Amino acid sequence: MSSEVLFTVLVLAVGLERLAELVVSKRNAAWAFERGGVESGRGHYPVMVVLHTGLLVGCLVEAWWSDRAVSPLLAWSMLALVVASQALRWWCIGALGRQWNTRVIVVPGLPLVARGPYRFLRHPNYVVVVVEGAALPLVHGAWITAVVFTVANAALLTVRIRTEERALRSVAA
Repeated sequence: MSSEVLFTVLVLAVGLERLAELVVSKRNAAWAFERGGVESGRGHYPVMVVLHTGLLVGCLVEAWWSDRAVSPLLAWSMLALVVASQALRWWCIGALGRQWNTRVIVVPGLPLVARGPYRFLRHPNYVVVVVEGAALPLVHGAWITAVVFTVANAALLTVRIRTEERALRSVAA
């Protein structure tokens, strides 16, 4: 089996993982809204969806059309980071429980989560996104996709984290 085919399987697996996230997110968002949850940052959410979809598409397009040789050391080390990212992502989701979703929805009266990876970092899931956004494309040497996603994601995360912090402060006030 060619490396492009194997990489395609990996990217599709990550895509399926994203769909699983969306199922959990939708359920948790409904739970939050039933308890008076307030959503912030609706304007940047479609941009986030396009960017993350673009990461997966860009990985495949670049891998299939670049005809680039990939160092096994790079491929395996980046694959290890992708797998570690998935583990950390689901640790974040588990730690936040019903409070986790892909949107910025804050339920008044609920305390900030300080367990799991949130004991160590304020926004560990965004570390996952940064690492995965660079590592996934580099599994197959798709460095253009890695760079474009990383730069665009840095701009998006600036908006996203500010929105999240403002939403959390408004509930705490």
